[in-house]
Amino acid sequence: MLLPPASASEIATAVRRGEVTAQEVVEEHLALIARVDSGVNALTVVFAERARTTAAEVDATIAAGHEPGPLAGVPISVKENIDLTWSATTNGWRGLAGAVPARDATIVRRLREAGAVPVARGNMPDFGMRWDTDNDLFGRTCNPWNPRRSAGGSSGGDAVAVATGMSAIGLGNDFGGSLRLPAYATGVVGLRPTHGRVPRAAVQGQPVALTLQQFSVNGPMARSVDDVALALGVMQGWDADDPVSVVPPAASPDGMPRRVGVVRGLAGLAVDPEVAAGVDRAAASLSRSGWEVVDVDAPLLEDAAVLWRRLSCTDMLISLDPAALGQPLGRSATAFLRDSTAAARPYESAREYAQAWARRAAIATEWRRLLVDVPVILGPVSTSRMREPDYDLGGREAADRAWRDLWLTVVVNFLGLPALALPTGLGSDGMPTGVQLIGPMFGEEVLLDAGRAVEAGVPSLPPVPSPS
Repeated sequence: MLLPPASASEIATAVRRGEVTAQEVVEEHLALIARVDSGVNALTVVFAERARTTAAEVDATIAAGHEPGPLAGVPISVKENIDLTWSATTNGWRGLAGAVPARDATIVRRLREAGAVPVARGNMPDFGMRWDTDNDLFGRTCNPWNPRRSAGGSSGGDAVAVATGMSAIGLGNDFGGSLRLPAYATGVVGLRPTHGRVPRAAVQGQPVALTLQQFSVNGPMARSVDDVALALGVMQGWDADDPVSVVPPAASPDGMPRRVGVVRGLAGLAVDPEVAAGVDRAAASLSRSGWEVVDVDAPLLEDAAVLWRRLSCTDMLISLDPAALGQPLGRSATAFLRDSTAAARPYESAREYAQAWARRAAIATEWRRLLVDVPVILGPVSTSRMREPDYDLGGREAADRAWRDLWLTVVVNFLGLPALALPTGLGSDGMPTGVQLIGPMFGEEVLLDAGRAVEAGVPSLPPVPSPS
C-alpha cells in the first residue's frame, strides 16, 4: 500500500503502473483526514463519496487501457475561493455559504482531467484578506507544528492539508504572500506563478478591482519542488475566461546565467537569526550545486511595499464595503480591514491612485534590469519566525509589524513576478525554516531548477507532529 504522505509523482506513477488503485489511495487519505483534521481544522468540506466515485473512474480508465493522466489518483484540496461544483465557493464568508458554482474553475477542471481527485476544500480567512487563517463560518486553522503559532494566510487550510499528508497538492492563490507565507509556516513548497501564467476565476461581467487583476494569481502547494512543477504543467496556459491568461513563452534555465543574488539587508529591517540561518543554508546548497552566489540589494523595496499596501487597501475599502456586500464581514476580517487601512493611508483622489500605478513601471524596470544579470533572488518569505495566531490584528502597530515582515514577499505581487517558497530545515524553536526564490517574468523553470538544488542540500523536515 502506498501510504500518505507519498508525493504526487509517486502516487500517479504507482496508480498508472497498477501497483495501487486510485480507490486505495483515496481511502488512505480519507482515513488520515478522519484522524488528523479535527486537531487542525484545515478542511471545511470533505468529499468522501464523490472522491471515491472519481477514484473508481480513474481505475476504470486504466483498466480499459487508456491513459489516466499525469496526476492519476492524486488527492488534492481546493481553497474555498476556487470554484468546484461539489460545494459552495464561500471565500470564507457567511454571505456566500450557499454560492455553489455552475462549473469548475479552469484549473480545477484541468487537474481533474489529468486524473486528480478532489478530496476536500481548504480553509481561508474572509476573502483571503488576512495573513492568518480564521473566519466566522469555519473557525481557525491551527499550525500542526505548534498551535501557538499562526498557520499563515490566506491559503492556510490547504498548506496544513499538504503538510499533514491529507492532500498531496493544495490549490490556493497569492495576492500578498497567500501561498508563500502558509508554505513557510507549515514547511511545504508553494509556487506563485508569473502573472497570467495560470488562469484565475472567470470574469462574470462584474467589475474586478485593479489590484485583484494585477496582484493575485492561482498556484499550487505540495511537499516537493517536483510536485509543484507537475501541478504547474497541468494548470498553466491560456483560458478564454481569464483576460490576462497567456500561453507561457518557452524558457529554459540553460539560457540564463546560474547566478543567485542573496538579499540580506532588506532595507534596514531586522531579520530574525533563525530566518537568516535558513537563507544561509539555501545559499550554501546553491553554491555546492554550482550556482554563483552573490549579495544584492532589492531595488526600491520599501517604495514597492508601500505602494502595494496603499493600492490594496484603497481597493479593499471599496470592494469589501458592507453596504455593497449586503452584510458585514466576519469579526476578525472586519478588525483586519480597519487596522490595515488605518495604517496604510488609502488614496483619496484619482490623481494619487493613478500616480501610484505610474510609479510601478519605474520600479519594475529596476527589477527587470537586476534579473537579467541575476536571474534568481534568494531571501526570506518573512523577516520573522511565524508569530502567534491573530498576530496581524490588534491595532495599527500590529498591522504595521505584519506588513513589514513581508516586504520582500509583497514586492513580488506588486510586480507580477514568479516566486517559489520552500523549507530549509527545522529551527531551534521546532518550527520549519524557509526561504523564497524570486525570478524574472515567466522564469519558473530557472526557479524550479534552483529550488531543486536548495531542496537537495538542506536538512529534510521530520514528520509533522500528530495533533494533540
